[in-house]
Amino acid sequence: MKTRQWIKSGSPWIWLTGGMISLSMIMVFGLLALIAVRGLGHFWPSPVVEFEFQATTETEPARILGIPMRSQNVSGYILREGGHQIPEDIELTQRFLIKQGNRDLTGRDFAWYPEPLITEWITPQEAMVIERREWGDFIGFLREVRKDGEVIAEGLAGREDLLPLVDRANELAGAINRIERFQIGGLNLQIERIRLAERGLTRAVDIDPEELRLRMAELQAERDELERQFEVLNAERLELMQQMLRDSLVAESMDGRRLEIPLANVVHVHWPNDMNLIEKISHYVTMIWNFLSGFPREANTEGGIFPAIFGTVLMVILMSIVVTPMGVLAAIYLREYAKQGPLVRLVRICVNNLAGVPSIVFGVFGLAFFIYFVGGNLDRIFYPDALPAPTFGTPGLLWASLTLALLTLPVVIVSTEEGLARIPSTIRHGSLALGATKAETLWRTVIPLSTPAMMTGLILAVARAAGEVAPLMLVGVVKLAPNLPVDGHFPYLHLERKFMHLGFHIYDVGFQSPNVEASRPLVYATALVLVLIIITLNLTAITIRNYLREKYRSESD
Repeated sequence: MKTRQWIKSGSPWIWLTGGMISLSMIMVFGLLALIAVRGLGHFWPSPVVEFEFQATTETEPARILGIPMRSQNVSGYILREGGHQIPEDIELTQRFLIKQGNRDLTGRDFAWYPEPLITEWITPQEAMVIERREWGDFIGFLREVRKDGEVIAEGLAGREDLLPLVDRANELAGAINRIERFQIGGLNLQIERIRLAERGLTRAVDIDPEELRLRMAELQAERDELERQFEVLNAERLELMQQMLRDSLVAESMDGRRLEIPLANVVHVHWPNDMNLIEKISHYVTMIWNFLSGFPREANTEGGIFPAIFGTVLMVILMSIVVTPMGVLAAIYLREYAKQGPLVRLVRICVNNLAGVPSIVFGVFGLAFFIYFVGGNLDRIFYPDALPAPTFGTPGLLWASLTLALLTLPVVIVSTEEGLARIPSTIRHGSLALGATKAETLWRTVIPLSTPAMMTGLILAVARAAGEVAPLMLVGVVKLAPNLPVDGHFPYLHLERKFMHLGFHIYDVGFQSPNVEASRPLVYATALVLVLIIITLNLTAITIRNYLREKYRSESD
């Protein structure tokens, strides 16, 4: 009897809904915690351990030096089948994944070692980790520091001499990168424009031959001047590269082999077993900053993700600029001006169904309509001199933004219509009674009051657009973009360029990388950055929405 009364009171439904909300919150925060721990933990300087490993009694023990990444329980039978001499009485044991680096020496960065076949770990203070521009990390011991081929320091005492030289090499690398990326890149862009101008003149049929000769001579003079500037910059670049090759270090690997590493190939050096807490925190912050501000290396498995962050944010901003006016105007027409009837109901049904279309279909549409049709015609009309090389008739930032604007358009339309429907009719009638026209009532009273609903639609659109990957693979995103869509050359914003995207970067690193273990933490770290960017964009839109809500609420009062 009491149970029946309790059910009739509605309390079970309250507990059920509260439980579902709690479960949802636990899942969301649990997912974020997992991504944060796995991603951010990658940048902490983990200790380097040393132990001996003997696979069989017939082989000599091998010294292993590396960073423990994770462990797992494994059957002794499986290890014995894999060639390890595990005692028959061991049914279940552990094995450890060790990052031993030195891919250029051993051919692999990671290796598994069963616990019964290894000795006790030690953490040698002099163990060194070198982040290299090529071949991944090197883990070993510092033996020599060389300048111009002469040894200036030996052993662990060479740390004080090595670190300033590494900073010098990185400064030179930055200077070379600026010359290649900005100065020489700018010259190449100007030379390409001269080539197109020359081609346009040769294709012109109504130009006077004397004028043609003079203009071609002017263009040739400009080309000669640019090539002269290129020679100067190239000579400066080669000089800097020569200076980078001046210094080197000699390191010893775990198997006793010595390797000379030019400092031109070194990004960072640290001794994790000999660092105090402050040094570890400083190293941690530096690594995170390098990850956020750097450019990718080694097939995106190392380096930073700045181009992907920049491309994602820029694409979302362009998408918002396009989809907001389109969605708001469409909703205003449907709600305020269109004659309500079967046709308008059919349009609303189509809009709602458009939200359920798989995103890859939008990508196919964007490829066929925006790129092949619109872009191809733009090339034929405005860029005939560049053909057959396409300018806008190829995937790029503009077409990706338009495709995602089309994908998120139903969200903005539905939200705006809901906002317009919630405006009380008394406000409209009051405005009309005071002598305002319908247009004045709409634009000065109704639309400002429904602005929070429009912002809600924009928030949902931003959240979906930032996380989409499938359509972007067809309309503009690439694995590695040579240049950012924004630079210092007119028109500064290059909508035709391809760009990098965080979502596609996660897919590429997680599923296309040849080095799975090296890319695993980068997947988590990149996913965390993408989530944080979406949260930041949403919080910005929510702040604007709340501000507008309070503003127009006070004015309406």
